[in-house]
Amino acid sequence: MTDALAYFSAKLAHETDASDVYGAQRDGSADFVLVDVRDDAAWAQGHAVGAVHLPRRDVASRARTELGDVDVVVYCWSPGCNGGAKAAVEFAQLGYRVREMIGGFEYWAREGYPVENAGGPLPRHHDPLVAIVRT
Repeated sequence: MTDALAYFSAKLAHETDASDVYGAQRDGSADFVLVDVRDDAAWAQGHAVGAVHLPRRDVASRARTELGDVDVVVYCWSPGCNGGAKAAVEFAQLGYRVREMIGGFEYWAREGYPVENAGGPLPRHHDPLVAIVRT
């Protein structure tokens, strides 16, 4: 029991999900900056509304200047990508309190949360495999 409690408590201290991030954005309780750590081409294709772009390769050199001293939630492409975890390590090495948004951009988009690119909002689609589709 103690091992399970310690494991899941630690896991939840370092992870969040798209639903909780969006909920905090929507109700104004977000006490973090959502950071998209994908490359420029991925960002340009589309990203979570409310995110800032700081590619993983630039975290060490740009985070303090561009973000200051804030808590961060990072995301990359999907559960099949470990770029978010790599970026989380870099943020942690800089002393940031950081969590990874599990599921990444893929689950943000599949659950139908707002996505945009430089041209503005992109169509929202709810994937019935991961989100309730309301008609």
